[in-house]
Amino acid sequence: MAPADTGVMTTALHITLITETFPPEINGVANTLGRLCDGLRARGHRVELVRPRQNGDQQMVGDDELLLCRGWPLPGYPGLQWGQSSMHKLLRRWQHHRPDVLYIATEGPLGLSALRAARRLGIAVVSGFHTNFQQYSSQYGFGLLTRLLTHYLRWFHNRSSLTLVPSVSQRMELERRHFERLALLSRGVDSQLFHPTRRLPALREQWGLAERDIAVIHVGRLAPEKNLGLLKRCFDTLKASYPQKNLKLIVIGDGPQRAALEKELPHAIFCGAQRGEVLASHYASGDVFLFPSMTETFGNVVLEALASGLGVVAYDQAAAAQHIRHGYNGVLAMPGDEDAFCDAAAWLLEERETLRCVRLNARQHASRQGWPAIIEQFEGQLRGACEGEHVVPNAPTSP
Repeated sequence: MAPADTGVMTTALHITLITETFPPEINGVANTLGRLCDGLRARGHRVELVRPRQNGDQQMVGDDELLLCRGWPLPGYPGLQWGQSSMHKLLRRWQHHRPDVLYIATEGPLGLSALRAARRLGIAVVSGFHTNFQQYSSQYGFGLLTRLLTHYLRWFHNRSSLTLVPSVSQRMELERRHFERLALLSRGVDSQLFHPTRRLPALREQWGLAERDIAVIHVGRLAPEKNLGLLKRCFDTLKASYPQKNLKLIVIGDGPQRAALEKELPHAIFCGAQRGEVLASHYASGDVFLFPSMTETFGNVVLEALASGLGVVAYDQAAAAQHIRHGYNGVLAMPGDEDAFCDAAAWLLEERETLRCVRLNARQHASRQGWPAIIEQFEGQLRGACEGEHVVPNAPTSP
């Protein structure tokens, strides 16, 4: 018997994604957007990308899937940039090639011009809350701007049909600050790329470690908002608690705080930014993963570490709160409790069997967190905005 016609529209969409960061740039937002873009295209949708120029970029005449604009350096964050406001350029393009829906991933001048152009043309807009800029501001010496930035972000996202957030804790925080029409869109992990079998004894030898030794690793951007001072305190605690063990701290990533960290941690090994299979081998060659950040909207590296079979130590929020069961597939501490964070890491190393079981459970859990279901959900959220499922009240078009 043939299935009944459910009436669900399955036509391909013309989706425009606006972002200030995109692969090959190395950060969690770029990684997520690259996955979403590739996934939507694989499902048959036309995805147009609007972003600032990167090194080597050239705009090809007639390219209907890429629109480049000028970018300006982001203060205090070398390598990242704001996109220049391009409202008139976007209006001309979209009047001739109208998208069905926009996904605005960043809230800078480029995102703002896209929001205004879409509202003028009556194009549906979905926005993504990918970065806690209002929390970052105090880390970069702009604490007085935090309230103003929160006001702007709320104004911006409340002008979209729907705002997608990556974690339950982030959604609760934004609801408390009166952000409207929030929906959850979590993150996935490539569990074939990030896999324990990528462990390399030769790499561990370079680090000065035998198989029974412990590589304590951190992966991420080396920046003030990542709370990296806790790396030294936690590693010192582990060394003092287990003087008989050979422990080595391995730091993977780059950023504005690298030079200061190298001075603070003279015996640590700094590997710089890595990507692809090389990054996966660095993860898998570790044993314990320290993630002290408290400003994440999600934290993709947590899932990558779990998939690589590491014992993860993190604060109980964002991705860690969603994916770690304390004492089973990782360990958690209450946000801001540095003593508890250090104690949790020390507990992992008390018994070799404890760490072994936690790592096995971590891999088992992460192997079920693939991208296909996330992309299908994202597609449904974009389609819902096209069909007017989320009503945006009339509102002024400037903050």
